[in-house]
Amino acid sequence: MKQVWIPRIGPPEVLELRDAPDPEPGPGEVRIAVEAAGVNFADLMARQGLYQDAPPLPCVVGYEVSGVVDRVADGVDPDWLGKPVLTLTRFGGYSSMVCVPASRLAVRPEGMSAAVAASIPVVYLTAWMLLRVMGRVERGDRVLVHAAAGGVGLAAIDLCRDAGAEIWGSAGKTKHGFIEARGVDHCLDSHADEMPSLGMDLILDARGGGSWARGLDALRPGGRLALFGMSSMARSGDSRSIVNAVSALWAVPWLKMNPVALINRNLGILGVNMGHLWDEGERVGAWLAAILAKHESGAIRPHVHAALPFSEAAEAHRILHRRENIGKVVLVP
Repeated sequence: MKQVWIPRIGPPEVLELRDAPDPEPGPGEVRIAVEAAGVNFADLMARQGLYQDAPPLPCVVGYEVSGVVDRVADGVDPDWLGKPVLTLTRFGGYSSMVCVPASRLAVRPEGMSAAVAASIPVVYLTAWMLLRVMGRVERGDRVLVHAAAGGVGLAAIDLCRDAGAEIWGSAGKTKHGFIEARGVDHCLDSHADEMPSLGMDLILDARGGGSWARGLDALRPGGRLALFGMSSMARSGDSRSIVNAVSALWAVPWLKMNPVALINRNLGILGVNMGHLWDEGERVGAWLAAILAKHESGAIRPHVHAALPFSEAAEAHRILHRRENIGKVVLVP
């Protein structure tokens, strides 16, 4: 099989395409011939040595794939053979073959491309956790979505629109037309750090640093700040910068986020990390099934910015570093 490896900390150019033995499924597992693998910002931070959950280097990252089941272990329902599926992977997704527990599989809906299927699990499950499970978004809520044109951003817009929320979307001005067409009611310029003039009920923020302080100040009583990453640690470019990472941590409003301050201001802080939900397979599977049902009804519309071959994995990472993407970038073996 083919795999994209991170051999060492460095810029996108360090990524290597390697051959490896085909894996064999273990007890309860199936093997998937991968047709597309999603690229996420966590992958970039792992390459920079800034993602604490990443496996030790050298490693193969990747949280989600879509493909066809080509082998099943003893005891696994043989009806899975030949079925197009999508699934989460606990790393190793940048591979032309992966083995995963059969219990984690979702059947790919008829007519859905492999690239679109691989763009769903991480961002839509993250948005589902942020908005439905924890944020409890309701009709009429004022919701601010940072990085609104990114993968999670577009997923959040879909779910907010489905719930009947009023949506503020922060993105570069060149992306405003796209996010307006997706359902954003009020566009903000992310490059100017524009914030809403009205108090928000819910803010989704994966930027971190000073953005979290501004977010807390933009909430009205009863509002929630939902955190799901810290991309500002990697803002300085495609190579690691310890100074930039430390500056981002220093800018976190630790005092404003303490329990007493939150009690006195009637505010809440939520945290989401899909990578820490591997032991919640049944619940996550139910959420993914609900998301796919939303896709069948037309309520969600995954958008693939680019599908690049494994040999161009470095360019896939550069696109995310440059914040060029609208929606997801996927890799194709």
